[in-house]
Order: sequence, then structure tokens, then C-alpha cells
Amino acid sequence: MTTPSRTSPHSVPPHSDPHGAVAHLTPATWDTAVRLLLRKALSEFSHERLLTPTALGDGRYAVTGDDGRVEYRFTARLMALDHWWIDADSITRLRGGAEVPLDAFAFFTEFRGALGLSDEVLPVYLEEIGSTLASTAYKLTKKPVTAEELAAADFQAIETGMTEGHPCFVANNGRLGFGAHEYLAYAPEAASPVRLLWVAAHRDHTTFTCSGDTDYDTLLRAELGEATVERFAAVLRGQGLEPADYLLIPVHPWQWWNKLAVTFSAEVAQRRIVPLGEGEDEYLAQQSIRTFFNTDDPTKHYVKTALSVLNMGFMRGLSAAYMEATPAINDWLADLIAGDPVLRATGLSVIRERAAVGYRHPGYEAATDRYSPYRKMLAALWRESPVPQLRPGQRLATMASLLHVDRDGNSLAAALIARSGLNAEEWLGRYLDAYLTPLLHSFYAHDLVYMPHGENVILVLEDDAVARVVFKDIAEEIVVMDPEAQVPPEVERIRAEVPEDMRLLSILTDVFDCFLRHLGAILADRGVLTEDAFWRTVADAVVRYQESVPELAERFERYDIFAEEFALSCLNRLQLRDNRQMVDLADPSGALQLVGTLRNPIAPYAPTGA
Repeated sequence: MTTPSRTSPHSVPPHSDPHGAVAHLTPATWDTAVRLLLRKALSEFSHERLLTPTALGDGRYAVTGDDGRVEYRFTARLMALDHWWIDADSITRLRGGAEVPLDAFAFFTEFRGALGLSDEVLPVYLEEIGSTLASTAYKLTKKPVTAEELAAADFQAIETGMTEGHPCFVANNGRLGFGAHEYLAYAPEAASPVRLLWVAAHRDHTTFTCSGDTDYDTLLRAELGEATVERFAAVLRGQGLEPADYLLIPVHPWQWWNKLAVTFSAEVAQRRIVPLGEGEDEYLAQQSIRTFFNTDDPTKHYVKTALSVLNMGFMRGLSAAYMEATPAINDWLADLIAGDPVLRATGLSVIRERAAVGYRHPGYEAATDRYSPYRKMLAALWRESPVPQLRPGQRLATMASLLHVDRDGNSLAAALIARSGLNAEEWLGRYLDAYLTPLLHSFYAHDLVYMPHGENVILVLEDDAVARVVFKDIAEEIVVMDPEAQVPPEVERIRAEVPEDMRLLSILTDVFDCFLRHLGAILADRGVLTEDAFWRTVADAVVRYQESVPELAERFERYDIFAEEFALSCLNRLQLRDNRQMVDLADPSGALQLVGTLRNPIAPYAPTGA
């Protein structure tokens, strides 16, 4: 038997520079990453009342670990919505009264009781924390880009220049499954061009659905081009297979090498799945990690792929069964928006998920329930690009960028305001008219709610102000809360019964607490807008909307957005309890972790009689 040489492709990984793969992991970058993560952990866990800081005077606070011996001290301001604005440099860790180095892993074991971390969840959560820290360390090695520079940048430069991720979740960049070299190839912040792999999947086990304005052949030829479609057909014919018996599916390269080639080996062996090779176009991974933007032709569709990587409370697969209704749901919502004069007037648009394809593995389908990640390994969808919707002088930015601060603490949102020439209240008012008004009207007029976090909303900027917004990730996120609402049978799955007292949390939690809380704190910290002025401007936007639709007055009274307080719904508590499946999307309210109440920051600005 011949021993493989050191250069054999079978003995050396494809990326064989172990030092280069971890060059960003240095004592300096790690210490900074740990300090930043602990600032967020102390802030968000205090916000969610998992930790209870004790005031020491002069803006200093302390929290004590489970054993009573370890103490963390820090300087903080308590802001609206119980937001803890903490000075990262002020954080110290003491054991028995003596200062000891900060240690992120130790923090979670020191507070595991307070955080409710079970023996099963803790090690996986620590792995997510380690990965999140490594991601931050990598970002710290990139060439610094100022907030002012990023505010002037194009769509994808902003997308790949983001440094934080979800503003509430502490472990928000886990991406468990990526190796070090795969992180550098596929993480959005690495900004590495990616070519998708394609497989042919036998029609007996594969379902393709699409919007009414396209079909399989039209879509595939537009996305791939005639030459590539023919090249893939030749691969099949070369194996004695009939191309008409198969449907083509785009695949994340990681998914092929780590899952399909192994876990679906029987399907490959029996030619129910046939690898075809790469497509011609290059893409960039988006913040959601499994969605790709076509950089060779930005007018082509986004491609969203199944990715069996654990990230922020979910395995990021795509269910073949779930995908079937996706185009119909998107068409339904697009028609609803087009038919509603209030929504049309805001400029709201959606980028439809126009087609979906999914493979059902007969073995795993028989062995598992609908929640299983084994049913979510091979599926994809095509989502419209927002680029063709732009008018001259307009450009795009992910809404998540409004929460971006650079290494000097400067705010991208503040930079946009300064560039626009508008005063802060006017800029914010335009943004709220474009973003908040459609959410309010969808809720009050249609019992319809979205998951409108920063990564799910695209801003259309004109002269550096928000002209309108684009909602995306529709089929997996929208819910109609009225159990008697009339919806077409093919979109029935979006209906979910939500208790009356929880319905308005779709605005108060998802928008106020999980996004505007952070934006208001950033603008106040930078001296752009006081907290009072920020929330008064939010209230003014709500009043403008309510006055424009007096026919909904009964609904406004029934669901009072100016109520003095509302339930605190805690996201980290969900992940700390179960970091593999936080929520059943079919029962979005069933898993909520509600702990006490928050004072509503717009209540003081309620209109007379509200």
C-alpha cells in the first residue's frame, strides 16, 4: 500500500495554511472582542432581567455571580425601555475583591444559574459564544472604515461592512458548522466571492413552485444562461440520464461538501441527485449567511439556499415542504400592498420570493417529524433583487446599518443625517413614515405582522434620507393574526392564532424594543437627538398615521399603542433555553418569554383623549 505524500490532495485540506486561517486570533483582538461581548451581555441580560445590577453611586453598577464571590463592575446609563448603555472600557471583573482578567467563557459559567443555562445547552452556547468572538476578532483585523465612509458606500459595501449583527442576541454569530477556512470563504464580513454549486434532483422527489408571472424554464435560463443550462444537461446525458427527468437546485458549497455528499450519499449513488458543477455568476453572502446577492448581475435574483449550520437559535436549513407555498404567499402579499392606498402611499414594496424548489429525501421523511433538520437539507428559493426598482439618484442599504458604529464609536445613522442636510427630527420622521407606518397599517387594517428587524428591511436612500423601504424574507416571517381572516387556501399557513393581549407586541417588541431602543440610544450618545426628542418623533409618526385613517379609530382604541406599559418579551431567554429551536414558526406566541413590563416611551406623547 502506498503512503500518501504530504502534498496528496487526499491528505491535505483544501485550505492548508493553519496559521493564516487563524491570523485574526491574537491576544489584542481577543481581549477587545471579549470586552465588547461582555458589554452587550451585561446590557441585554440586565434589560431582560436575568441580571439585576446594584447601584454603587456615580453611575457605577455591579452584578454578582452565582457563588457570590465573583463581581463585575461597570459604568452605565439607564435609558428608555430599560436600555443599559455601558462603557465597555469601564468593565472590571473581581474575585474575592481582587481584579482578575475578563474571560467570556468564565462569565457564562459564573452566571449559569442566573441565566438558566442547562447542562445540555451550556456547552453548545459556549461554542456559539466562541464563534461570535472569533468573528468579532476577524472584523477587528479588517481595514477600518469610518461611519462617514460607510454612509457613502454602495449596497454591498455596507452589507459586508457591518460589524455587529442582531442587536439583542448576545450569541449572534455562532454559525456552528463552519470551519476556520469556511468562515473566511462564506461569512458575509469576509466578502469573499462565491460561486454556487448546482445539482440535478429527480422530479419524483422534487417540487418546484413559482409565481404566476414565471415558470421553471424561463427562470432557470434567465438566471443561468443558455450555455450553462446546456452544460448541465450534457453532464446528465453523459451519465445516460435524461435531463427532463430532473430539476436543477442551487446549493451552498458548504452544504454540498459537508452534508449532501455524505448525508445524501444514497441519493447520489442512485443518481437521484447528480452534482453538475458551479454556475458562472459570482455572489456575495448576505448578513443572513445563507442568502446570496449576484454581484456579476445585480438585477438577477437573490438565491437563498439550505445551510445546515446552527446560527442564533435555529438550524438554517430550508424545508422542502415549507417552500412549496412560498411563491403564493409572496404573490398574495404583493397584491394586498398594491390594493391598499395607504401602503402604496408609503412607497412600501416587497421583493418577492418568486420561485422555490425542494427535495424530499424518502428515508428522512419517513424517519422524522416536520421540525427535523434532516428535512431541511436540500431546498432553495429565488428572491427578486431590489436593484431594478431604483430610480435615478437612489441607492440601497440594509436597515441593520442604522445601528452600525465604527471603531471610534461614530454612528452610520448620524453620518447619514449629517450628509442629508436635514435636521435629525425631520430625517427620523421620514424614516418612520417609510418604515413604521406600513407596519402600523398592516397591523391595524389587516391583522398582518412581519418580522421587521434590520436584516429583513432594505432602505431606499435618496439624498441620504430614507425615501421608502423594501420588506423581504416574507414567506417565513409574516403572520395573519385574525383566525377568521379570509386568505386563499394556498397561503393558509400564514394564519396563526395570537392572544389578544399579545398582538401589539409585534410592534412594541419587534420595532420599539428590538430596534428603535438601540437606534435612539446611539443617536442620544452621539448628541444627535435627545431620548425625549427621539421618542416624541416616533409618537408624532404614529399620530400622523392614525389621523390619516380615522375609520380605524376603534382598532386604535382596542390595541392602544400609547398604553403606559407593555410586556417585556425576552429574546435571549429563548436562546438560553433552547439554542437549537427557539420558536415554532407555526405558533409564534407560544414560546414567548414574558417577564414583567416596560414603560412605553411614547406614552407621554399620546394625543389628547388617547
